[in-house]
Formats: sequence, C-alpha cells, structure tokens
Amino acid sequence: METIIVQLPGPSRPGEDGLGEPELLHMGPGDVADFGRGTPGSRTVPIVLPDPGISRRAGRLEAAEDYWRLSNYSRDIAYVVENLEGAGEYLTIAPGRIGAPVPFEFSRVVLPALGGSADFQVFAPQHAYLDEHSSPGAGELTVHPYALDATAKYFLVLVALCEPRLRDPSDSVLPGAGDIAERLRPLESCRGLNRSTVNHHIDYLAFAKLRLDLGDDGNSRTGVKRARLVALALRFGLVREEHLALLPPRRRPVPQESGA
Repeated sequence: METIIVQLPGPSRPGEDGLGEPELLHMGPGDVADFGRGTPGSRTVPIVLPDPGISRRAGRLEAAEDYWRLSNYSRDIAYVVENLEGAGEYLTIAPGRIGAPVPFEFSRVVLPALGGSADFQVFAPQHAYLDEHSSPGAGELTVHPYALDATAKYFLVLVALCEPRLRDPSDSVLPGAGDIAERLRPLESCRGLNRSTVNHHIDYLAFAKLRLDLGDDGNSRTGVKRARLVALALRFGLVREEHLALLPPRRRPVPQESGA
C-alpha cells in the first residue's frame, strides 16, 4: 500500500492524450527518499532540485502508515510545507529538524534557491478518517476504505463528474475534463482549473483514492476511468444528491426575445 506520491520537479512526459503527465514517485510505509541538488554519478538523489543554491543532500521524506515526515538537513535555512487545499496554511520546518510529521493530504515543499525557490508536491492519499459509527474506547477503529475529503478539490471534481447521473439517472453522457473545469471555475478555489488539472484529479481519484482496477485500459482510456469512477461513487453513496450543493449554481438559459 502506498502512503505518499511525490510529483517530481522537471519536465512532464507526454501522455496518451497528448497532455503532459508528471513523473511520480510512489512510496509505501517505511520508504525514504532524499531530495536536493544531487551529485553526478552514483550519489544522485531520487528527488532532484537542480539549483546551485540548494544543498546536494538537502533533506529527506519518510512515508509512515497514513502520513509522512520531512527532515531538513540544512543548518541555517528553514523549509516550508504549504497545504495546497488550505487558505494559505503552511508549516515551517526548522533547520536541523528531523522527522517532522506533515498532516496535509496535498502539499508543496518549498526551498529557497538562487532562482527564487524550488519546490515539489507530495500527495498522501491514505489519510485515515474515523468511521462515523465508531466510538472512542470501543477497540480498534474502523478505517473507511474510501477516505474522501469533502473539502478537497478532487472531491468537487468527482461531484461535477457525477452531477448528470445524480440529476437524471437515465443520462448516459458524462462531462469531459473541459466541461468539469468550466462547471467549477466560478468557485473561488477552482479559478485556476483547466483540462489538464482536472485530468490530474481524475487520475488521483482513480488510482490513489478509489483504487480502480482498470486492467489494460486504465492508462489510455480516460472515458473508462470517468465511467468507472461515477459507477463506484454512486453505487456506494460516496457522492450523494446533497453534495450537489457544493457546486456553483447552474446558469439558467437566457430567454430569447420573440421577433415582431
């Protein structure tokens, strides 16, 4: 089971649909990965930040059970971990701090550099949430198999994807990535959404959060992913009619004036 997914800095590789796909590093409990400028040859690091102002070995990520830790190997420079789903929320990792726990599901690690700053993103899809029927002191807690955060942007994407079926179960047409971006863009948190970022959220839902078994079609057919996500979300009540209130109001068609 993977605990975190690191989106590596640098150019994206071309995807099946012609859009760029980021390089990803998957880490499970106990895995570690150093980051920094690296050294040519055998002493390179998994997460390379090629700025001359960054140490060759600047720090380390460690995947735990359902979160991750960050170590800062600098003696005099703090690092920042931003919550990409929060309203400016961030953590400061002091120089020399070892194993600082990071609670965010979507994070950006930022290091000062000669070019301004260098960063990489970390996703922690296995965050555990208390089951609503569990009670403290009742033994081992029940962990929800599909731990979705209703305040996250990926959940808005899932709701927009399921919207046509929720409003009309007979509707067989699912919105595309561009349609979802346009549907959510009126929300303040979604002003920067585009087709590429929506596809990224769909992949995150399919492979990390809901763990769909798509067989040989999983990487190449976006339509298969969308259809399977909607089917699973509606079948198990992960997205319900009340979640439609999270979406912006639908635009009403402007009535056409009749001619004389």
